Parts: sequence; structure tokens; C-alpha cells
Amino acid sequence: MTLDVEVPPPPELNQVDPNEYEDAEVVGETDYRRDELEAFLRDGAWETAFTDWADETDLDEREFDIVTDLEMLRQFDFFWDAFAERVGYHAPGIPEDWKERDYHPDLDSWGTVSGINASLTELGQQVCDVLLDEYIDWEGDYEAPDDLPDFE
Repeated sequence: MTLDVEVPPPPELNQVDPNEYEDAEVVGETDYRRDELEAFLRDGAWETAFTDWADETDLDEREFDIVTDLEMLRQFDFFWDAFAERVGYHAPGIPEDWKERDYHPDLDSWGTVSGINASLTELGQQVCDVLLDEYIDWEGDYEAPDDLPDFE
């Protein structure tokens, strides 16, 4: 399925410590290179990734309207995880208590919520793939601390 919408502007990356996300898998790095990643997003990585994602997503225009109404695309975070030599990301999601909170008037089912959350996760991964494949050449920049234990 193809989502036929205009490419929205890329997110502005916040200076949040990724270790504070519930699903964090980042090991003690403090230079997340967000300024460089944000520049790559503005220079075309976001547009390329979004276009590729829109060509394949199961999200329809009604669901995408919910995403834009909630400004969810602006809530993406991307950061460099030097330890794992990868771009990490945090995708926004609709919370489990969406129904009780009357989160959005057009949210009508768990299927819609799950579809939106899954699609945004796929978009986040697509952005990471484009950044790594077409923009980043930082592999090998990580240097292990000198005080790591010797396991020999």
C-alpha cells in the first residue's frame, strides 16, 4: 500500500539521554552526535527514508492524519550509539491508556493504535537504515575506556 502524503519536515532532535527511555539499550555514551544527525535529516535523509517508508506502509491517510494531529513525527529522536556503532532511535507511540484519556477523537480501536505504533517504529528503522547506508561513516570512532576489566 502507498501513503500519498507530502513529506513532513524532519524532527528537531532533543538533547535527551537515551538511557532514560524505557526501551534503552545504550551503553554509557554521552556524545550522541545529534547535531550531525539532524543536519543529515535536513540534507535529505529524512525525505528519502520517509518516501521509502510511505511506499510500503500499511498506514492509511486517516491514520496518518491522526499522527500529524498529534505531532508524533516531531517527537522522533535519533542518536549515535558509538558502543554498538549504530543509529539508535526512539519512536513516539500512542499510550496504552489512549481510550481513558480520550487521546484523539478518531482513535477507535486497538488495531488502529497498534498499526500507528508499528508503522512509526518501521519509519524510525527506515531512517536509521538510510542514515547508516548513505550518510554516516563513523564506524570505528569508538574507543573503549582504559579501565575495562581484563577477562583473560
